Parts: sequence; C-alpha cells; structure tokens
Amino acid sequence: MKKSGGVTKSRAVAALPSVLTVLLALLYLFPFALAVLTAMKDPMQSARNVLAWPDPIQWDNFKEAIRVSKLSTAIGNSLITTTCSVVFITLFSAMGGYVIARNRHKWLFRFSEKLYLAALMVPFQVIMVPIYKMFKTMHLMNTLAGAILILVGTSIPYATFLYVGFVKSVPRELEEAAQTDGCGPFRAFFQIVLPLLKPITAVVAALHVLWMWNEFNISLIVLQKEAVRTVPIQQYFFFGQYSSNFNLGFAAAVVSMLPIVAFFLLAQRYLVEGIAAGAIKG
Repeated sequence: MKKSGGVTKSRAVAALPSVLTVLLALLYLFPFALAVLTAMKDPMQSARNVLAWPDPIQWDNFKEAIRVSKLSTAIGNSLITTTCSVVFITLFSAMGGYVIARNRHKWLFRFSEKLYLAALMVPFQVIMVPIYKMFKTMHLMNTLAGAILILVGTSIPYATFLYVGFVKSVPRELEEAAQTDGCGPFRAFFQIVLPLLKPITAVVAALHVLWMWNEFNISLIVLQKEAVRTVPIQQYFFFGQYSSNFNLGFAAAVVSMLPIVAFFLLAQRYLVEGIAAGAIKG
C-alpha cells in the first residue's frame, strides 16, 4: 500500500509541470479568445454578456472594419516596413557583431561595444523631439523610408549585442583556413561565418518581426498621414476620446493578427532550433 501511494505521488509530481503549462497556456489564450468573441458581436451583444457566444455571429464586422480603417493599405505598409527593417537589422547587426567580437583586443572596438550597450539604455522618448525636427528638415516625415530608417537605427544595438555573444562561439580557425585558400574578409564572412550564424539570425529575425509589426510610438510620430499609416496606428483611431467602437476595433485587430500568426507558425521550427542552439553554445 505504501509503495502504491509512493508511485501515485511520483506520478502527480511528474504531471505537475504539464498541468501548469496547460493553465498558463489557457491564461495567455484568454485575451485572444475574448478579442475574437468581441469581434463577432454587435454592441448590444457585447453589452449583455462579454463572455457569451455571439448569436448570431456578426461576420460583417470584419468586412466593415477593413473598409472603415482601410486596413488593407495599413497591412501593406506594415509588411513593407517590417520586412525591410528586419532584413537590414539582421544584416547590419550580424556584420557589426562579427567585427566587434573578432577585434575585442582593440580599444576602438571595445569602446564600440560599450557604445552599443549605452544605446540600449536610451528610451525613445528622449530622442523623440530631435528625431521629429530632423526628419522634418530632411523631408522624411510621412514616408515609409523614414520609418524604416529610425526602426533599424533603434533596433541595431540590441541585435548586435546578441550577435557578439554568438560569434564568440564560432571557431576562428575556419576563417583562417579560408583566408589561407585565398578568401578575402568579406567573402569569408558571407560564405563561412554568416551561414553558421543561422540559429541566432532566426531568433533575431523572429523577435524583430513581432516588434516591428506592433511598433506604435515611432509610427505615431513619423507616419501621420493616412496613406502611410501602419496597422497599430490605424487600429488606434477606432478608439477616440468621446466614442469607441470596440467590436470593429477588435475585428480589425483579429485580421491584423493573421499575418504575424502565420509567420510564427511557419518560423516556429527555426525559432526553437535557434534558441536551443544558443542555449547550448552559451
């Protein structure tokens, strides 16, 4: 009897992590489920019971939300800014992290690393007014190019910091062997080192896709005209000081979530592999 009780207790202890994982998953999925339910209701249904299943389902909310907010244009703008920003961030950060990691014995590159770390501590609110004045002078306001420029500039320090730590684990002998065979430094980086950085590149890209897609402050300052607004800015205008349309707002939010959810479903394997490889190398 004692043995049976011990086996039962050990099984319960072993099942505890799984139970906690399921509870946490339900906790994180609850806001998403609430958003979907609200998106499929009219205002009267939402007022009666927020958690009730919509009866009937208001499928027209999604069509109306896309029409009113011009969401198709906003999604196109978000795709452009997110894709271009992530490509530039990963490329420039990989090159910067490689150079800093390989030249840490030189004071200039050690200083550059400290400068990157210092940049991580500067909040966007500190540089918001200077950026606005500078972009106004350079005619970069209300342009996607201007938004991409500031998104890349503010994201490179953190991404470079991640690459520096990963490049240290790449054997220097591989580059030396390539240089012995007549490979120049640029060719050695792009053909030898960069493919080995695929795990950390997947992590950096996945993180910044999420951040760039949901970025609000920079877009609010730089992209003020309706033709160049991104998804977060267009959703913001569903909620005013004196009136709010929660049903259409959540319908637009659900539609805008679909591209990013699809991306993470497709990139999930690479993201997990990248995190696992980083943990092993760390």
